[in-house]
Order: sequence, then structure tokens, then C-alpha cells
Amino acid sequence: MAARRLKTIVSHLNPTSASSHLDATSVDWTTAEIPSYDLLPAFKNFPGCAWGVWGAEDQLGTVNLLTDEVVKAAARENIKIGKSVSLNWPLNFPEKPVFDRKTPEVNMKIRHPQEYGIRDDEIHINTQSGTQWDGMRHFPILEHGVFYNNSTLPIGILPLPNPHQVDPAHARIGIQNWATHGICGRGVLLDLVSYQTSLSPSNTLPYDPWTTHPIGVNELEACAKDYGIKFHRGDILILRVGFIKKYYEASEAERAALQNRTETFAGIEQSEAMKRFLWDNHFAAIASDQPSLESWPPPEGTPHMHQTILSLWGMPIGEFFDLEKLSELCAETGRYTFFFSSWPLNIIGGCASPPNAAAYF
Repeated sequence: MAARRLKTIVSHLNPTSASSHLDATSVDWTTAEIPSYDLLPAFKNFPGCAWGVWGAEDQLGTVNLLTDEVVKAAARENIKIGKSVSLNWPLNFPEKPVFDRKTPEVNMKIRHPQEYGIRDDEIHINTQSGTQWDGMRHFPILEHGVFYNNSTLPIGILPLPNPHQVDPAHARIGIQNWATHGICGRGVLLDLVSYQTSLSPSNTLPYDPWTTHPIGVNELEACAKDYGIKFHRGDILILRVGFIKKYYEASEAERAALQNRTETFAGIEQSEAMKRFLWDNHFAAIASDQPSLESWPPPEGTPHMHQTILSLWGMPIGEFFDLEKLSELCAETGRYTFFFSSWPLNIIGGCASPPNAAAYF
């Protein structure tokens, strides 16, 4: 069985192979065998390429792991007391975005003053200025210029006058695929802020979330062990690293200065060990409260983790998730797993979206 799966995985190297046309929808990914990270082939000089795992025409990536059975099991296990919490920061924040992104604008308009002040809102945002899912179209394998499943993509404003005639090239690996499937299942919070603070003699966080700081696999596994968490296939892994907590505690001048200074942020390390941890635990998605999931900037000469997670695996990357109330509810209940629900904006060909995410207990 392992040999057959491996043959399918490497089929992207031979586009004429019949196995390259694997239909992922015909496979029950609740239990189907998935190769380990070390068995995945390389794409050119990038190890760990999963293009063949879900099929050559796949549009979901690791979201394939969120099967009906996985979702039902997550609901049965975690929805017990009826409480829920939003994981979305208001669209207005941060008022001065990082990475040179557009300032969010909410224009509150009165359309017809003569008709009792009927109002509309016009919202202009970059879909990655605040709480977001990075989609498969966001970050390519930079030196080769290709996205998930060896895709090349159009750019610019493309009209869509007929919903029955959408150019497949425009829609390919767009965020609409996750929007219509949903990113729903068992969420797992690793509250690194609380865990690391509890270990500090001074009861303070031993790193600054607003400076470059790599978080290693050992730290994630130790935090999970402390909270009694055992990972399941299809888990949505969520990391509280501390950016939003510090943002709320900072002065207005400190918050404003973020936009103009060199971007440096704490996040997961760029290492083979981290890739192996994320893939071999078969997470369906990963998110954090940081502007960049990975430690930023990467060490000189080290490839961005976004290239592996998005372009080689098709795994959603969440950033700027507001985890403050979630961390309080987890501490209150003593539970660090929950039912997670996210329905991104249905943008055909979109590269990212606000997540519309919530946790249910």
C-alpha cells in the first residue's frame, strides 16, 4: 500500500502517468494512508512536496483531511457547554498595517438623507491587513514562480459577468474552494504565552512577540504535553504567541510605529524538524496571532516556510487571529481543544480572506 501511495505522490514528476489523475474525492481521508514527510518527493531543490497526495487537479490541499467523519467527531467531542468565542479581530485593526498593506477603510455613508437617513457601509481592505487565511495563491515557490500543484496564475482585475462561465485558470486554487468547503473541525490551542510565562521566574514572557524569535518543535510539544493535548489527524493547530496581547498593552505611539519600522516578529522556526512536525501530525490548517506565522524575517539563506506550507502542501495559514478571549475560555474550562468553524469569503480566484472564525465549547 505504501509503495502504491508513493507512486501516486511522485506522479507529478511524470504528467503522463495515469496515477497523476487521482481523484481525491474518491478517497476517504479519514483513515487513508498518508506518507510521512520523509517519504514525500522533492520539487526541484525543495523537499517535502505533497502535490501528488490529493491528486493532480486538487483544489483543497490539507483541507481534504476535514472529512464528514472528522467534522462529526470534532463536534461530538468538543461542543459540550454551548459557549462560543470569535477569533476575528475587527476589520479596523491594525489601523496601520504591516508589510506595506493598505489601511482598512470603513466608509459609513448616508445614501438618501431625504429618506430617513438610509445608510450603507463601503469597506475597502487588503484581505491580509488583519485577521486572515493565507490561501494557495498568496505565496509561490519564489525561485521557480509556481504555486500549489505546479500552478501559474493570472493577475489583475478580471470580470466575471456569467457565473456559469468562469475561466478555470482564474478560479484555480482560489480561496473560493475553502470557502465552499469550510475549514471546520477540531481546533487545538497551544497557548505559548501562558505556558512560557508560567515557566519564567519573573512571570514574564521570555521573548518579545514584536522581534524575531524562532519557536521550535520542542517548545510546541512541551506546551501540548503540559495541556494534555494529543493531536488528531485533521486538527486545526492554533498558536498564541503574543502579538495581539502586546498590541492591546502598547501605547498609541508604539502601535503607530509598527508600520514604518523593519518587520520583525516571533513565529515558528524554518527547519526540517518543524516541517516534519506539521506534516506528520497531519494538521488540516495552522494559525497564530502573529502578522507572520513564521519567525520573521527568516535567517539569511533559509527559505520561507510559507513556500512549503502553502505551495507544496496547500495548507491554510492563519495570521492575526485574535486569541485573547479564546485563551481565557480555555483556561476557565481547562480544555484546550474545541470545535473550530471558519467560512472564508467566497472570492473566486482569491489569494486570501478574513476567516470568519469561531471556537465552540
